[in-house]
Amino acid sequence: MTIDPARVRRALATAVPALLAASLLAACEQAPDLPGTDPAPPSASASASGGGDTALPGLPDPAAARDLLAGLTVADAGSMSGYSRDRFPHWATRDGCTVRQLVLARDGDDVTADDDCRPTAGTWTSAYDGETFTEAGDLDIDHVVPLANAWRSGADAWTDDEREAFANDLDGPQLLAVSASSNRSKGDQGPEEWLPPAEAFHCVYASAWTAVKDTYALTVTAAERDTLAELLDGCG
Repeated sequence: MTIDPARVRRALATAVPALLAASLLAACEQAPDLPGTDPAPPSASASASGGGDTALPGLPDPAAARDLLAGLTVADAGSMSGYSRDRFPHWATRDGCTVRQLVLARDGDDVTADDDCRPTAGTWTSAYDGETFTEAGDLDIDHVVPLANAWRSGADAWTDDEREAFANDLDGPQLLAVSASSNRSKGDQGPEEWLPPAEAFHCVYASAWTAVKDTYALTVTAAERDTLAELLDGCG
């Protein structure tokens, strides 16, 4: 199937300004609460079972995700020519806090931070494998749809500003604090190649992946689509 450039442009024209605005608003709302407090999770979120109580904003339910999946363009993976993580600038700063710090504050329990937004205490449960941590440095912030995967499925044609918005998206279910080991095991693999060890998280993972691909009009391979469909069909 061919990619519809007009659909991609429409998706980015809608998503990027909205995500940047929402990220700035989220930071303004959360940053003042960071030092010494446990911020409330975003209002538009869903609880991820199986690996903790991580809240993912903008997460569709499985039925909605199946509808989104049906609308995705299926195409072979593109070339990695020209790819660099530097083409997706992160982590951005929002009102004095980095996006990494904001995700750590959102995804942890009883998180406290210093005046520079650096977490000084808290407990984090990695949704991918159920591991629990008390040191923020032991966690990675995962891009649910990896940067390299996005590059191969359409982001190579974006501007650097559009790629920056994707890499720092606080409004959708794209960023998640997880164990460093699970994140590095995943790498840039799609769900047809890698899934979180915590099977109870698979429905959330498939829904999140599908939502991100839809928001940014990214393509899926046939194997990727089939795996997502199987996962979503198995959800309650």
